Amino acid sequence: MSLKQQALSGAVWSYSQQFGTQLINFAVTIVLARALLPEEFGLIGMIAIFMGIGLTLFDGGMTSSLIRSDKLDDTDYSTVFIFNLLVSLGVYIIIFVFAPFIADFYRQPVLTDVTRIYTLSFVFAAFGSVQNTILTKTMNFKRQALLTIPALLISCLIALIFAYKGFGVWSLVAMTLSNTFVLSIILWFASSWKPSFSFSKEKFRKHFNYGYKLTLSSILDIIFTNIYQIVIGRFFNASVVGFYTRANQLMMMPVGNVSTALNKVAFPLFAEIQNDEERLRNAYKRMMLMVLFVINPIVVLMLVLAEPLTTFLFTDKWLPMVPIFKIICLSGLLYPLHLYNLLILQVKGRSDLYLQLEIFKKILLSVILFISFYYGLHGLLWGQLIFSIFALFINTYFAGNMIGYSTKRQLLDMIPLFLLAGLMGVIVYILDNYWLNNLADSLRLIMNSFCGVLVYLGLSYLFKLDSLLEIKNIIQKK
Repeated sequence: MSLKQQALSGAVWSYSQQFGTQLINFAVTIVLARALLPEEFGLIGMIAIFMGIGLTLFDGGMTSSLIRSDKLDDTDYSTVFIFNLLVSLGVYIIIFVFAPFIADFYRQPVLTDVTRIYTLSFVFAAFGSVQNTILTKTMNFKRQALLTIPALLISCLIALIFAYKGFGVWSLVAMTLSNTFVLSIILWFASSWKPSFSFSKEKFRKHFNYGYKLTLSSILDIIFTNIYQIVIGRFFNASVVGFYTRANQLMMMPVGNVSTALNKVAFPLFAEIQNDEERLRNAYKRMMLMVLFVINPIVVLMLVLAEPLTTFLFTDKWLPMVPIFKIICLSGLLYPLHLYNLLILQVKGRSDLYLQLEIFKKILLSVILFISFYYGLHGLLWGQLIFSIFALFINTYFAGNMIGYSTKRQLLDMIPLFLLAGLMGVIVYILDNYWLNNLADSLRLIMNSFCGVLVYLGLSYLFKLDSLLEIKNIIQKK
């Protein structure tokens, strides 16, 4: 199988896994959002940072090093496995000890027990991290999908039972905990690789020297990604954190899934052609534009139809999240651009520059956060968008220089897609507010979305966008 065929097959199965798992997850979350209170989701949002840091410390740079490295043997995998396991246990012990202080910070006593149980997830995940990395490195996304979905179905069933029995926030804890536990068991027994428990200092230094910079960068990113939930949780209340968390998760449903699914294919694919600048540049450009072509209209439709979407999915008790959701959607449009530009730095082995840029951007974010805090919740959200725009120019400048694809050229290629999605949004807004606003929420969503997609595809065909033609060719070949 050629590299192109392997990448296409990997993309299909990666999308199947990503969308399959997220559709199941999303459907269950809708049920849980109707059964639970916003503040119960807010409690999980308050401690998301600790879960993120725990996962990153053992599953960040070291596994990335495995994916991009050639000529690996069992000692490489076993060394990383042992490191992952020891770090996950160490981090968990620290979080267990400091859980009461976390609860005191948020003035939420229940968080002591919730934190201690919830963060067990990354200890369970450590047992299957290398097995999962091997599947990603070999682009065996079909097997990865077939192993992931059963674990998710079991965890969703457990969460629904907990919610039905009235366990509140523990339903969300049970869902995450059971998912990581069951998935690790499945990966352990389904994988042909088993750790030999041989640890090589030489192998460790090799992967650590590459990976620790990415890990530190990821930790910085997680801290400052969750800084808004920390600030909101400390100075507002759990309900507002719940609205913010739910709004962010709803936005990330299309944005994160499309980007992450393709990212799993892009990293090993780009790694294969990292020394061929022209091929890497063309592959990056085509992938980025296709992702934007798919994501932009979805996010714009969600922004314009935020009110009926919220009430239809979560009921009226979640309506306060609508203005929050609209601002977050604007930031979401830029998410894939950050992801793929930073991916170039990883592929090129510039984890040092990656870390330096993350430190600089976090200093910038701190300044913007400090200023925007004085303008309340909406000031914080607009500040988040302003930071995302600044960060985009920084990422595109450095990554673009590595592959001969400057910020100016990237923007010129992207602007038509943003303008097209914006025009579609204006048309849908007029349609919804002047003709369809008296209909039931479900009909408003269906009719506006249908008209929006027709307008978007029609204009794309009229202007002969390359991304539409490329997607059309892919479908015809399949």
